[in-house]
Amino acid sequence: MSIRLYKSYTPGTRNRALSGFTEITKSKPEKSLIQKNHRNKGRNNRGVITIRHRGGGHKRLYRLIDFKRNKYGIEGKVSAIEYDPNRNARIALIQYVDGEKRYILHTKNLEVGTTILSGSDAPLQIGNALPLMNIPLGASIHNIELIPNRGGQLVRAAGTSAKILAKEGEYVTLRLPSKEIRLIRQECFATIGEVSNNDVFLVQSGKAGRTRWLGKRPTVRGSVMNPCDHPHGGGEGRTPIGRTRPLTPWGKAALGIKTRKRKSLSDAYILRRRV
Repeated sequence: MSIRLYKSYTPGTRNRALSGFTEITKSKPEKSLIQKNHRNKGRNNRGVITIRHRGGGHKRLYRLIDFKRNKYGIEGKVSAIEYDPNRNARIALIQYVDGEKRYILHTKNLEVGTTILSGSDAPLQIGNALPLMNIPLGASIHNIELIPNRGGQLVRAAGTSAKILAKEGEYVTLRLPSKEIRLIRQECFATIGEVSNNDVFLVQSGKAGRTRWLGKRPTVRGSVMNPCDHPHGGGEGRTPIGRTRPLTPWGKAALGIKTRKRKSLSDAYILRRRV
């Protein structure tokens, strides 16, 4: 991926840094692999806002992504690399020899025309999906299953990858992008390589309007509100919070408070917490 920088012709181009889209080879999605995507925009079934700061934005069609990679033993060829508005990674259109087409997450350095394969006997090449037991130690992987045959749930964001540290018994030890070290069953599938678009963290919108196009509405700091609107509000000028710790608008502890359940069933599989 490349980042496109702009000269300061207007206030909106000052500090703007956007994706160059140089790796994209096809502009329109495959019609058989898209569907309508109604976005709730922060409302519940009664139309009441339950998540603030959402709304507006450009319409999106959802691309059906194959996270399961269950075309075992059937070769597929990368026919195009496309943009997906629903995620920060790129997606690759795969044409299988039996005629079926599927989208997968695009792996870094996976070129158009490359052949990929899924299954226990697949070669150790980027873009191929194998069980964790068949992937060597130290390999970088992504799109990792938590439960066999459920489909990849971990390590799907742009530029991320996990590393295999050890294998013992029925479990494989992984280091995730968050630095968490945890156990995953060896039958779970994962894809070899790193997710593409690893420069996405360098993107800068350049203006507030571009953020609105993404469906995000403005956020107001609690410290500039009235006391009736937020626990941080009130006072003369720029005053401190006035509480023992930061709070949400509804009085719950915020900013640094861990929200994970204390007795989660997956605690037994986590060897080291994320930092």
